[in-house]
Amino acid sequence: MDTTRSDALLKLLEDKGIPAPTIEHPPVFTVEESRNLRGKIAGLHTKNLFLRDAKKNYFLFVTDEDAVIDLKALGKQIGARGRLSFGSAEALREMLGIEPGSVSLLAVVNDTGHRVELLLDDRLGAASAVNCHPLVNSRTTSLSQEALAKFLAATGRIARYVSLAAEKMSRVEPPHCR
Repeated sequence: MDTTRSDALLKLLEDKGIPAPTIEHPPVFTVEESRNLRGKIAGLHTKNLFLRDAKKNYFLFVTDEDAVIDLKALGKQIGARGRLSFGSAEALREMLGIEPGSVSLLAVVNDTGHRVELLLDDRLGAASAVNCHPLVNSRTTSLSQEALAKFLAATGRIARYVSLAAEKMSRVEPPHCR
């Protein structure tokens, strides 16, 4: 697996003084595979949904790996125009510069035009660390809350926090967006 872009991201984080401890592991494509391979990494492990609405507005929704998502309720809550659906692999590559299976909040580093709105489940704000892929699904990077804030500032991103607690959610398993 080519890790060139991941290496560049990790170097950027280092250069910006953002602590980002990272472990290597075999590639994972599902939450279940991740659970089986990652060992005992502390913190919240993420599930990432690359979504679009009927007007082709794109969203990256990052939540706890155990979260149960109702796309209709989420769409209503975020003000999506029409129903939410999963973005295509082509749009994922074009907008976030990553392959299916490697979706991560760190991919917004590649969205210099800010075409994808970053939505974070408010549970991420309460986590001691947020664990995500550094552009490849063969590594896991842990970010403290301070490191996450520094990353967002360094990329000029403002994340919108979304609360799923009040919504009745049903399980949605995206085909390629973990």
